[in-house]
Amino acid sequence: MGSERHYPDEAPVREVAVAPFWIDETPVTNEAFSRFVKATGYVTLAEEEPKAAYYPGIRPELIRPASLVFFPAPRPISLSDPLQWWKLCEGACWHRPLGLGSSLLGLEHHPVVHVALRDAEAYAKWVGKVLPTESEWEYAARGGLKAKDYAWGNRREVAGRVPANIWHGIFPCHAEDDGPLKRTSPVGTYPPNRYGLVDMIGNVWEWTRELYGGSDAVGGCCQFGDQIHPDALSSGVTVRTMVIKGGSHLCAPSYCARYRPAARYPQPEDTSTSHLGFRCIVRLDP
Repeated sequence: MGSERHYPDEAPVREVAVAPFWIDETPVTNEAFSRFVKATGYVTLAEEEPKAAYYPGIRPELIRPASLVFFPAPRPISLSDPLQWWKLCEGACWHRPLGLGSSLLGLEHHPVVHVALRDAEAYAKWVGKVLPTESEWEYAARGGLKAKDYAWGNRREVAGRVPANIWHGIFPCHAEDDGPLKRTSPVGTYPPNRYGLVDMIGNVWEWTRELYGGSDAVGGCCQFGDQIHPDALSSGVTVRTMVIKGGSHLCAPSYCARYRPAARYPQPEDTSTSHLGFRCIVRLDP
């Protein structure tokens, strides 16, 4: 696993032993997550009001249920400040993906988003599964291909297109394939890898149960965590930073080349966004 040809935190290339496991063919969908919530009454982190004591100095207007939503810029802009296209939207959550007034109508087969780590773990426990480690996730994403940059080989494009839901066009203002409001696609819209797994690359980032530990020189697509949910809060509450994998529909070659099996990114465990979901695994008995 790993790569020495891209971002520093992917190195070094190393061999890792992975025991047998089953993995979900697709990311968990809105339809599946809805069954979980209906059966258990579960309330996600994004639906809860933040505890002011955990965030010393938080502005009063931010003490409301909310989650981070991508909104395109009106014109080409500098890519130095992601908060130009990310907004903390009141009411945004798994069943209101764009905030108050939005719904899941027509999105039943899209990946569920706006789920924090604890939400993904709660769903996994309900279905008798767990979240994958980083090495398990990467092994599955490679689909049996060794030392390849992408899940489909070493060439970024196949027949002139990237076979995954990533950003094509001018980021973050215009996506050539879906207009300016580029978002998730139904699971399985793009071809599976050689293990029959869909959307391991692109569409939504996916949680792993791996603590992030790598180079600080990460750069890229979602550096808003420390500005909203600090890793070490002065209240004494520690927020773990986890590894997410796979890239998303917002990965643009000009900005975030993390739509590869080896790519990884740090994500605070209490952060939910409109481009982050998950899938589960079952480990086989030895």
